[in-house]
Amino acid sequence: MEWPKKDKRRFLHVVYRVGDLDRTIKFYTECFGMKLLRKRDIPEEKYSNAFLGFGPEETNFVVELTYNYGVSSYDIGTGFGHFAVATQDVYKLVEDIRVKGGVVTREPGPVKGGQSVIAFVKDPDGYVFELIQRGPTPEPLCQVMLRVGDLDRSIKFYEQALGMRVVKKVDRPEYKYTLAMLGYAEEHETTVLELTYNYGVTEYTKGNAYAQIAIGTDDVYKSAEVVNLVTQELGGKITRQPGPIPGLNTKITSFLDPDGWKTVLVDNEDFLKELH
Repeated sequence: MEWPKKDKRRFLHVVYRVGDLDRTIKFYTECFGMKLLRKRDIPEEKYSNAFLGFGPEETNFVVELTYNYGVSSYDIGTGFGHFAVATQDVYKLVEDIRVKGGVVTREPGPVKGGQSVIAFVKDPDGYVFELIQRGPTPEPLCQVMLRVGDLDRSIKFYEQALGMRVVKKVDRPEYKYTLAMLGYAEEHETTVLELTYNYGVTEYTKGNAYAQIAIGTDDVYKSAEVVNLVTQELGGKITRQPGPIPGLNTKITSFLDPDGWKTVLVDNEDFLKELH
């Protein structure tokens, strides 16, 4: 159980499905300022994907967009919350997005009862992006927010199974929710997983749009052993035993948390080989 604390872990990418790959690439590059890092087409399996982010995959968290041939829309469900992008000027970014046809669902301004300036926009597939005003940061793609049915259980799961720590916790009884930010460094330095508990809501629909988060590990076998122990106590299950992916030889393991959210652990050395 000590292994996750010693392991070199990092958020690698988040995977989700889109109905038109070129349309989404255009939106993310023109509206958010992301870069298209790589794109591949796998005709024999009838899908294409593209990787976009604010820096190279060796150092930065990125989005992996999947387009399945012939599927133009997906159900996002009620459990997925949002992604977040940090920017030095939320007002300017919102205006740029509006001019390019983006849908603004919350105008820029301070959060209720706080100082942070935020806004919300939707991409062409209906995924919500929170825009957060911050100083310069090495990782503008800064949050993935998911809703959970028992926050204390989820915190315990991610701490024990994935070696994350709580970097921030906020309870807002007036709005009937509590949230926790978990990750491997402070919130302004890196990407965090934001878990939100809405009072009294224990289950959400998953839909078929959002897929998973990938995290790097030095040893998928040791990591899977730990996850297996944690799932026995807290729930969830391993969905892919550790081992190499046929054809790629990248070693991975995957599992579901107690709410059914999927994480894939990827061997760090294999991941770098795959990139090059």
